[in-house]
Amino acid sequence: MNRVIQADLNLENDQQVSTAPKENIKRSIVKTISWRIVGTIATVTISYLLTGTLALAFSIGGIELVSKMVLYFFHERTWNSIKWGK
Repeated sequence: MNRVIQADLNLENDQQVSTAPKENIKRSIVKTISWRIVGTIATVTISYLLTGTLALAFSIGGIELVSKMVLYFFHERTWNSIKWGK
């Protein structure tokens, strides 16, 4: 009896995993941009506090914004394709 119940629970879990919606690319892009805005504000603030130069702080923030946005996007899409933990 326990085997039948366990097999039924395993079947339900498999069905839930296979029907779980994937995140679409537009959502990933919006999440990427919103997270980078938050991160870049923090980077510019820290850079300004350390350097005392607003122009240098924005330069650092600009480089960080673009590079980390690209890295995060591909990181997010890779994790979206991994079934572990879903």
